[in-house]
Amino acid sequence: MVGISKEEEEEKGIARITDDGTNDDNYIATRTAGWMDRWADASTVTIRTRKFLTNRLLQRKQMVVDVIHPGLPSISKDELREKLAKMYKANKEVVSVFGLKAHFGGGKTTGFALIYDSVESLKKFEPKYRLVRIGLAEAPKGGRKQRKEKKNRAKKFRGTKKAKAAAGKK
Repeated sequence: MVGISKEEEEEKGIARITDDGTNDDNYIATRTAGWMDRWADASTVTIRTRKFLTNRLLQRKQMVVDVIHPGLPSISKDELREKLAKMYKANKEVVSVFGLKAHFGGGKTTGFALIYDSVESLKKFEPKYRLVRIGLAEAPKGGRKQRKEKKNRAKKFRGTKKAKAAAGKK
């Protein structure tokens, strides 16, 4: 049986979290028949990152996130954002998690995470619907049909009259 040291876990982006939300400091992973067996402990959730890439153009770090949670339901996106922010020494507001898919049979969820350099770059590059999800933007007012009707009214005019038509009939 070969164990993984705490330093190796940190290098590989592995975090062990117990039921009470704290990191498990006295944990040593052991190599067994299957890699899922290695992490199988119903009291903890393991977060591993892979395909890590630093994207300077979009001012962010991007990665695939594997959450291993045997015997437990999926971890919430909010809690996952918190743990990733702690792992990468960032603020929770600059972490965006999406695309979480649970594997058949449970126990493992895979998704995507982005950690931006600042809140300004997050607001600049992240789609509006994801900003609304994490509470950094307002959802559009009115219903879908109202927005479409407003758009079609505005198509009949040009210039300054277009703005008046978009504002509504008075």
